[in-house]
Amino acid sequence: MWRLGPGWRVCSSAVLGGGIGPREWILNAQVPGGYPRLDPDRHLAEIAAAERLTGPGAGLMTAADVTAHTRASDGGATATATCGLGVRGWAAAPAEGTQGPPPPGTINIVVTLPVPLSDAALVNAVATATEAKVQALLDAGLDCSGTPTDAVCVAAPAPGPRPAEPFAGPRSRWGARLARAVHAAVLEGARRQS
Repeated sequence: MWRLGPGWRVCSSAVLGGGIGPREWILNAQVPGGYPRLDPDRHLAEIAAAERLTGPGAGLMTAADVTAHTRASDGGATATATCGLGVRGWAAAPAEGTQGPPPPGTINIVVTLPVPLSDAALVNAVATATEAKVQALLDAGLDCSGTPTDAVCVAAPAPGPRPAEPFAGPRSRWGARLARAVHAAVLEGARRQS
């Protein structure tokens, strides 16, 4: 759980609070394999309420052991990952004709940065984190790009009097730091799973 407080923006693919906007907290909830509920957003809201989290937030889910998370930092960028690799594959896999959502297996990544990012840079940061995740999986010797339910949250202070960083690609200052932190966290988590 991250209690960010007011003044933060998050770009996220989270089940609860996904998109770009102000967020005061991020929650990564552990659920059982074969998760049976069809209302994960409502379930996450219930968990957040039980934890006394108020205001807007983002909620992720994983069947991975959230206490076994890995964390890495680089120059102020911090990445935390939970790596559940039981249901892994390639993003552009052939159609399988499955019904309903896949079971959770999930690599969840939460990144915090100390500098404000523009909207475009926030979106770019999610792409950079995803690229670094795939690189880490390949470096761990895994033949996959992730799992079908992976999610990413990037949190940064809201822009204020100082202009927001315009870029977060892997060759920008903050994107490079983010990429190295994500790569290190996911690589460690993937190696633990292998």
